[in-house]
Amino acid sequence: MKNKNLLIAIVVFLVLSFGCFYVLLPALSIQSYSSLVIFGGILFVTYIVYTIGINFTQPLSTIKSSFYLMVAVGAVIVVAVLGSVFNSPIFISKTYATRIQVTDGNFEQDIPPVDLNNLPLLDKTSTEKVGDRVMGQIPELISQFYVSEQYTQISYNGRLVRVTPLEYNGFFKWFGNRNEGIPGYIMVDSTTGEASLIKLPEGMKFAASGYFNDNLQRHIRFQYPTELLSTSVFEIDDEGNPYYITPVLKVRWIEMLPDVKGAILTNAIDGTSTYYDVKDVPKWVDHVYPASLVIEQANSWGSYQDGWLNSFIGQKNVRTTTQGYTYLADDTDIFVYTGITSATADQSNIGFILINLRTKETKFYAVPGAEEFSAMASAQGAVQEKGYVSTFPLLINLDDRPTYLSSLKDSAGLVKAYAFVDVQDYQKVKVTDSSQGLIAAAKAYLQMMGATNSELVAGSAIEGVVTQIQDVVIDSNTYYFITVQDDQTIYKAIVTLDDRLPFIQVGQTISFSSVNGEILIIDTIK
Repeated sequence: MKNKNLLIAIVVFLVLSFGCFYVLLPALSIQSYSSLVIFGGILFVTYIVYTIGINFTQPLSTIKSSFYLMVAVGAVIVVAVLGSVFNSPIFISKTYATRIQVTDGNFEQDIPPVDLNNLPLLDKTSTEKVGDRVMGQIPELISQFYVSEQYTQISYNGRLVRVTPLEYNGFFKWFGNRNEGIPGYIMVDSTTGEASLIKLPEGMKFAASGYFNDNLQRHIRFQYPTELLSTSVFEIDDEGNPYYITPVLKVRWIEMLPDVKGAILTNAIDGTSTYYDVKDVPKWVDHVYPASLVIEQANSWGSYQDGWLNSFIGQKNVRTTTQGYTYLADDTDIFVYTGITSATADQSNIGFILINLRTKETKFYAVPGAEEFSAMASAQGAVQEKGYVSTFPLLINLDDRPTYLSSLKDSAGLVKAYAFVDVQDYQKVKVTDSSQGLIAAAKAYLQMMGATNSELVAGSAIEGVVTQIQDVVIDSNTYYFITVQDDQTIYKAIVTLDDRLPFIQVGQTISFSSVNGEILIIDTIK
């Protein structure tokens, strides 16, 4: 009887182990909670089968050695709990605080003057609307595929874009298209909003929406069965080839103190994968460290510098990130930006941090001022009658001034205006219609702030007698067109540029700065 039960138990163990591994995809590691729970459940069922066979009508009291089972399970639970306690911030707060190395930066030196022609003005929500419209223009694809919600922010050949793959639209669509694969991905320029469907010469055979062995997560798990894997991120290399970037985690004890030790790059077309240590990851890859992980590490850095007890009693030098973040970029890398505020969360920032998502290099900038949500409220308040909603702001260096820049969207999610808000005094806000362009909006803000020598507002100095002035409404905005004596140029200015514009009369002498016929600043009106 026992030999029969042993054989049955072995079969049950093998079937359950393979089935759970294939379906649930746990890491074959004792440092994974889910793996321990799954493996423990399999052992428990196997033990029951070995003890009483398949006759489950027998009472559990017939299991003579159940006492030893309970002792073993209890011992495992006690060890797991004690290990978690001793590896918590209570005992090793310094280890938590130093997972991310933060150095002090200099705003004027480290943050170059903003390039207004290359800013990620579209947030993810607006990008999704643009991408969906592109997909809607190709009816033959809509019935077979849908657009993934990933929209990964990357730096692609000097441009800031978001990319996202198409996915199979259900099991039968996968079955009918699996031989050809997914035909392409969508790319949206985060500055201009230009979107396009990039069709590939050969389809992507592996995707999150694939089934059985075509499923991306299952494919990577079979290649790396023992690794602790984070969520895969879709990116493209410098030639536009599609890849999935999967961060590989290292942990202490059981899923404690997680950090990234490397990344797996999987070609979405042929499924080939390559593991790289963090220091060796190719430079075109932007997302090695998940944003949520580095934000959590930044919060540990801010909380546990002076120990665990101080993090909630006394709270000396305790800092935390604000409840939101966005992405910034240089020519090659993507950075997470978020404000740093005191533990009391008093609606003001003591500075901000930038975290490189490829290298985890982190810098703190002591730029005190309003926290981001106060700036967003200030921008919305300036046009409250229109009901616009502000995106999470970018922090930029505008004429050596720390400045928040956000887009204001209407109920349809379309960008209708740009808002510039002074970081140190969030009541100083300038909202400009998006139809005028970002450069015009920046000029209007700098003029309001009293800047006269900025490259943005500098222009040709003009002085002359007004010979004609005419107001015209264009796209619901009033513009004034002015000509001056002995000058063939027709100059243009929006009504919001200067409160004196509607009162200028023919015959008056005015002096102003202009670039390409656009009036930037009106100096004097005689």
